[in-house]
This record gives sequence, C-alpha cells and structure tokens, in this order.
Amino acid sequence: MVDVSDDASGGGYRRVEVLTGPGRRRRWSEEAKARIVAETLAPGAVIAEVARRWQVCSQQVFTWRREMRHNAPPSFVPIVAEPGAASREPTPLPCIEIQVAGALVRVSPDTDPVLLTMVLRALRAAAA
Repeated sequence: MVDVSDDASGGGYRRVEVLTGPGRRRRWSEEAKARIVAETLAPGAVIAEVARRWQVCSQQVFTWRREMRHNAPPSFVPIVAEPGAASREPTPLPCIEIQVAGALVRVSPDTDPVLLTMVLRALRAAAA
C-alpha cells in the first residue's frame, strides 16, 4: 500500500510506505465455506461474530450465503391449479363394502390385495 501525504504549509514532505509480505487473499474450499455458512444459519447466530471468528469480512459471508441459496435445489414446488379444475366434481368410484367384526371396510378397485388381506386378518384377529 502506498501512503502519500502533502504538508499544506508549502514546504511539504512526502512519505511512501511499502508493505511487503504474503498477500492477504485467501482461497476458501467449498467445505470451509459451507461450514461457515452453516454456523450463520444456527438460531441466534450473528453473522458479524461468525465472520470475525473466521477472520473474514461479513460481506463475504453474506455473498457465500446468497450463492449457496441460489445453487441449492428448491425446498418446495408451488402448486398451480388449472383454471376450471375446481369446477369439476369428482366422480365416485365403485367400491365394495365388507363388514367384519363390527367394522365396515370400503374397498375401491385400485386397492392392493396384499394390503386388503392384512387388514381383514387384523380385524378378524382383533375380534377373536
């Protein structure tokens, strides 16, 4: 970094400061970024404190959060109803009614036979 100062009195002086050493730019792995972002998502977490703990600018953490939010798969898909879908009345499916041990079981044509067998056996065993 170069720092130049001028004296306003006219005599003036110049000072140049040169900083040497390793660069300040760091490379963060995706795992480290995810770990930092996960800390910020904890209840009661303060992003500035998390960033300070990891010695990173809080704005960088906000950027990582935004990037991960945009790259994440959607957590839900909105349901959009077709126009006129609500006006249709459901047609009743034909069903069979079976009375076993005081219980009434309604069986539709698309019922799994294995499941129906298990239900009827359970009802019969409960009645005995």
